[in-house]
Amino acid sequence: MNIGLLECDHVLERFHHVSGDYREMFAALFKQSTPDITLQSFDVCNGEFPPSLDSCDAFLTTGSRFSAYDDMDWIREMKAFVQQAYEANKPLVGVCFGHQIIAEALGGKVEQAETGWGIGVRNIEVIKTEEWMQPGQSSLKLQYMHRDQVKRLPENSVVVGRSDHCSVAMFRAGGSMLGIQAHPEFPRAYSEALLNDRIDRIGEERVAEAQASLLKETDEFVVARWIVEFLEGQK
Repeated sequence: MNIGLLECDHVLERFHHVSGDYREMFAALFKQSTPDITLQSFDVCNGEFPPSLDSCDAFLTTGSRFSAYDDMDWIREMKAFVQQAYEANKPLVGVCFGHQIIAEALGGKVEQAETGWGIGVRNIEVIKTEEWMQPGQSSLKLQYMHRDQVKRLPENSVVVGRSDHCSVAMFRAGGSMLGIQAHPEFPRAYSEALLNDRIDRIGEERVAEAQASLLKETDEFVVARWIVEFLEGQK
């Protein structure tokens, strides 16, 4: 399966030595879990969008330092792309910012979370088990790095996973789109680097707690398999 990776941001150059850019992180994630996947990158944050919905079998979005509600040309174009894909039943999975852009594009609402930053390794409780969740698990541990959250779902959407700090940790929109607030693609070293860089913004105590949580085992390869199962099931 050829998946179009919609790059909604790029790793800052000073962090490239850690794990590369987002395309390298996602490539490494799928190489270890589903090696038959091919990723084709589109630099959407710099205006490079797929020429058509048929360019790839399915699409996947990266995270971003921007907000889904920011008034920027490429974000407006991204929302239009999501709307077109939804109307055409084109499979698309959104990660972090992508999770939020699906909600905003389809009539939901994203805002800064009252609980503040969601960081470190946190648990996701699966509250609606679906066929594409193979291998099956009732909970997951994944890395988070976000301040915005989905506050209102679009119509024809359902929450499939929740976290203590984030009531919409995973949701499905219609039958063809899936949003995941966490970052299954982040290697531990990259999360450590980001947390150290954001101490002034987040606070020493919360960063220290998040750094300690990174020692926990995580389920990114399970989620990578779920992403592929979801996308393949919608083709």
